[in-house]
Amino acid sequence: MNMGRGLFTTVLSLALVGHLVAAEPAAMKAAESGVVSYYRDIRPLFVQNCQGCHQPAKASGGYVMTSHAAILKKGDSEEAPIVAGKPQESLLVAQITSQDGQPPVMPRAKEPLPELQVNLVKKWIEQGAKDDTPPSARLAPVDADHPPTYSLPPVITSIDYSPDGALLAVSGYHEVLLHKPDGSELVARLVGASERVQSLAFSPDGKLLAVTGGNPGRFGEVQIWDVAKRKLQLSVPATYDTLYGLSWSADGSKLAFGCADNTLRAIDAKTGTQLLYQGAHSDWVLGTVFSADATHLVSISRDQSMKLTEVATQRFVDNITSITPGALKGGLLTVSRRPQKEKKMAKVPPDTPGAAPKIYDELLIGGSDGVPRLYKMHRETKRVIGDDANRIRELEGMPGRIYAGCFSAEGSLLAVGSSLDGRGEVRVFQAEDGKRVSTFEGQQGAVYTVKFHPDGKQVASAGFDGVVRLNDPQTGKRIKEFLPIPLAANRVAATSEQ
Repeated sequence: MNMGRGLFTTVLSLALVGHLVAAEPAAMKAAESGVVSYYRDIRPLFVQNCQGCHQPAKASGGYVMTSHAAILKKGDSEEAPIVAGKPQESLLVAQITSQDGQPPVMPRAKEPLPELQVNLVKKWIEQGAKDDTPPSARLAPVDADHPPTYSLPPVITSIDYSPDGALLAVSGYHEVLLHKPDGSELVARLVGASERVQSLAFSPDGKLLAVTGGNPGRFGEVQIWDVAKRKLQLSVPATYDTLYGLSWSADGSKLAFGCADNTLRAIDAKTGTQLLYQGAHSDWVLGTVFSADATHLVSISRDQSMKLTEVATQRFVDNITSITPGALKGGLLTVSRRPQKEKKMAKVPPDTPGAAPKIYDELLIGGSDGVPRLYKMHRETKRVIGDDANRIRELEGMPGRIYAGCFSAEGSLLAVGSSLDGRGEVRVFQAEDGKRVSTFEGQQGAVYTVKFHPDGKQVASAGFDGVVRLNDPQTGKRIKEFLPIPLAANRVAATSEQ
C-alpha cells in the first residue's frame, strides 16, 4: 500500500447503548429493503463488536474479521465460519446465538448482540454472504506482514519516550514506530487496525504502550501493546470516530481518553472494561490527565474549558478554568500535569467542590489563543462568579495555536509547540517563573507534539512535515533530525537527486 501524508472492548451499558442507537437504524433499514449489504450493514457491526479480538495483530482463535475475504477463512476450528446460503451451518452464527439456554459465546466479555443484529447476520449469509465493498474501499491489507509503505512522510501527531529513555515511539499511518532515542535505528513497527494514531503513551513502568486513534467516521480504538513482545495485548473499540488525548494513571491500572462525541472515558488497562464516562463537555475532548493520586481526572476540550471529574463516582466536580465568556479565547488542545513532590494544599472551604485533595497538582494548558497557562487542579477558594482563581500564571504568548506541551521529568522546565501559517515553533520555559529558556532551531512545519527525554538533555518534537527533531532544551540548538519512517525506494531516489 502506497501511503502519502494523509493522516474494540467496552462493557458498560452506556457504551453499548451508544452503539445500538447508531447500529439499529441500519439494521431496520436493511430489514425493510430486504437486501443486506456487507459493507453498509455487516462490516460496521463486526468492527464495533468483533475486530478488537479478531484482527491481524490479535487474531484470537486464529480468526480475522477485518475484511470480507478474511471472514470466510477458517480459524483454528475446522468448521467453516460462514457457509454461503446456509446460516444454520455457519459457525459464526452459532457463536453469536444462544444455545440450549446458554448465552452466546461471542462477543466475548460483552453483552450479546441484539436479536435484530443477529438476524441481520443470518439474513446476509442466507442471501449468499456477498461482498459489496466499493472498489474505492478495496485497499491492500495493512498488518505486520504488510506494513505501510510511504511515498511522503506522514503527519506525526504524537511521540513519547519510554520511562528508561531507551525508546522513542512515533505515530505513523496504521502504526507506531519504535526508535532508539537518538533516531539512529528503527527498532520495531507496531501495526494495528486504526488508520490514524492520535495519541500514544508508555505506561509508567514502560512495559506497555497505549495508543488511541481509529478510522474517522467509522470507529475509535484504544490499543495496548506489550513493548517487549511487540504484541497487541488489548484492543478496545469506542464510539464511531477517532479517539484522542490518552493518559495513564500513576499505577498503570487505568487509561483515560477523549472522544469526538464530546465524552471523557476511562478504562481498566488490563480488561478494557469502562470505568468512567463523563458527558459534561459540549465539544470534542482532546486531552486528559490524571491527578497524581489518580482520584481525579482532568479533561480539556474545543469547548474552551478544562474540567475536573472524580474518578470513583464519575462525577463532574468543577470547571478548573474560568467559565466567564472571553476568559479563554478558543478551544484547548493540550494539557499536561507537572511532576512534583507531594505538597500540602491551603485549607479549603468545606463548601468548595473537590474539597479533600491531598496533592497540589499544577497543569499546563494551551490552545487556539496561543497563550500557555498554568493552573491549579483543585480550587482553594470559594467560587465567585466570573473568577479565574485556579490560574497560577500566563506565559509568553506563542505564535499561532498551541498544539503540544509537556514538562521535563523533574518538573522544572516545560516545552510548548505551536504553529502559525504552516510554520512551527518550540520554546522552553522555566516552570517556576515562566521565563523563556530557549527557542528551538530548525523548526519548519506545524508542531503537533513535543516530549522531554527522561534525562532532560533533549526534547523531541514533530508535526506536519513528518520529521522528528531533537533539540537541546537549554540552548535550543538542534542535535539531530530524522525521518522516522522508511520511504519507498523511488521516493528516496528522487529525494537524493534534488
